[in-house]
Amino acid sequence: MKWPTGALDSVAILDRQSIHPADAEPATPYLGLEHLDGDGAINCAQTIGSAGPKSNKFQFSDRHLLFGRLRPYLRKIARPAFSGVCSTDIIPILPKSGMSRDYLFYFLRTPGSVNLATSRCTGANLPRLSPKQLASFRVPLPPLAEQERIARILDAAEALRAKRRETLAQLDMLLQSTFLDVFGDPVANPMGWEVKSLGDLAVRKPNNGVFRRNPEYSESLESGLPVVWVEELFRGNRIDLSESRRLQASQTEIEKYGLLPGDLLFCRSSLKLDGIAYNNVFLGEREEALFECHLIRVSPRMDIVNPMFLNLQLRSVPMRALLKLKSKTATMTTIDQKALSSVEVVVPPIGLQSRFAVVVESIEQQKARLRNHLAELDTLFASLQSRAFRGDL
Repeated sequence: MKWPTGALDSVAILDRQSIHPADAEPATPYLGLEHLDGDGAINCAQTIGSAGPKSNKFQFSDRHLLFGRLRPYLRKIARPAFSGVCSTDIIPILPKSGMSRDYLFYFLRTPGSVNLATSRCTGANLPRLSPKQLASFRVPLPPLAEQERIARILDAAEALRAKRRETLAQLDMLLQSTFLDVFGDPVANPMGWEVKSLGDLAVRKPNNGVFRRNPEYSESLESGLPVVWVEELFRGNRIDLSESRRLQASQTEIEKYGLLPGDLLFCRSSLKLDGIAYNNVFLGEREEALFECHLIRVSPRMDIVNPMFLNLQLRSVPMRALLKLKSKTATMTTIDQKALSSVEVVVPPIGLQSRFAVVVESIEQQKARLRNHLAELDTLFASLQSRAFRGDL
């Protein structure tokens, strides 16, 4: 069924009511872009008092949608269940009578809407979508009852996806709690394990990765060797090369930057403190991949320390706090090879580490099955979404 369409500003108000933080109650919820995720959730809202914003912000209520206009490809669009104030990089959208907020939420998150928003941004380093451009988006306009029906179907499908994502997150929490139960806090070391620095555990001096310009990377996943970038560190508990960019590397580069089984990689520069020195472990084949210059490689002695055990230890809350303390902040937050090498870790008997690694592998297999199921749900959701806004649902 072909529905009529209308400009977004004909069915909703881009409601940029400004307020200075000094005029708001300190307990008023405050949302920055960092509090919105790409799945439509709102994470850990602060308050005006705790965030301490200085410049004017926008007001919103539980009737608004919140649209992140900075880097709209991140799909930071949310449905708040409370009133508060937000960053001016978030546009509050107030649906008019006859327009369902939930329907509009799902429409703005369609690949077509996200791609359109991305294509109309201005600003090379900080691409933003202007309110004027957003207001011009064409929205399919079925009757309100049909909008609500579509939103209910998509809500049900999204609930299944959210449940799978939550289970995956709980398995990661289980790993961390199991680590602390078995080995204790690695910084306080209440069990009195042997302690060594990362430098002492390394078989060679830590090194930064290969530097190449973006145009030198291949767009094909079949050409060249995969190169691990910062984003791969944040995906799972081992490095996955399936989406890595590829490079035609020289033999010299392969010898110097080729990853070895058990190598740990660390983020050496980050715009946010939370990202600094975040780590992941490579468990692939020798010289199957390279790593990029924003990463530091540490190759541990595997007769003393199990790489998976070390990876999970360095991701524990106490160790993350310690790693942040080792960093330096100017324009960006950075950590160098010397500071990283000085970080001390606990080294229990290798047999105990290896038994823990078996537990990790078991949980990783469960997560792989859940991710496969989530991928199937994602495909189903994409199909429902496409059909819904074509009028075929």
